[in-house]
Amino acid sequence: MNLESLDGLRHLPESLRGLGLGATKRQLDLRPLERFSGLKWLYLEKQQKGVDVLSQLTELEDLTLRSVTLPDLSLLLPLGSLRSLDIKLGGTNDLGLLPRVGRLRYLERWRIRGLSDVSTVGSLPHLRHLFLQTLPHVTALPDFGEARVLRRIELETMKGIRDLAPIAAAPALEELLLHDMPQLEPDDLRPLLGHPTLRAATPSLGGIKKNAEARALLGLPDVEFDWRWQDEQRHE
Repeated sequence: MNLESLDGLRHLPESLRGLGLGATKRQLDLRPLERFSGLKWLYLEKQQKGVDVLSQLTELEDLTLRSVTLPDLSLLLPLGSLRSLDIKLGGTNDLGLLPRVGRLRYLERWRIRGLSDVSTVGSLPHLRHLFLQTLPHVTALPDFGEARVLRRIELETMKGIRDLAPIAAAPALEELLLHDMPQLEPDDLRPLLGHPTLRAATPSLGGIKKNAEARALLGLPDVEFDWRWQDEQRHE
């Protein structure tokens, strides 16, 4: 986009509830966003200038940061209403403060450069849906024993993950999706056998035969994806 400033936002009402700002040829100063203190939904892509304004948008419920790098998550600590957080691309590698950010129901991490530690995602008491994709430096999952309402886990192209036992510890898990995980063998799904609440699983292990063996081992139907369900998990 050729947009050079956010001055035009002055024509929008202060009661604005949702805003998406895509990538522009040069970064825009985000400080005009402070005017919209009641924002519920915000999408930012490659917009870093004045990103400190996020800490003033305390009514946010759904935040997506794409190609935006934060040194840590301290800017998000005032966002007590946050229910959904997507961090895609960029280099936000320090997730140590994640358990203190809002009351997250949905969490997504995708292609974050250098991210190797996702241990804090196992300490989110309100989390219902976790999606981790293409984090090549992540080689271990946290124990999900304390994630008592976690119902769906999606792992896509997480090729450093070989041990699924931490997933089996999630006491309320209902659905598991494993996309493009060729490093896994059907037998690696054995820790999930007999899980008391798991009712559907989609294993995509890189071959028709492997996938069929994994399905036979678990004896569960594939997950039926429902956008309405996902939206409920984010905002319910």
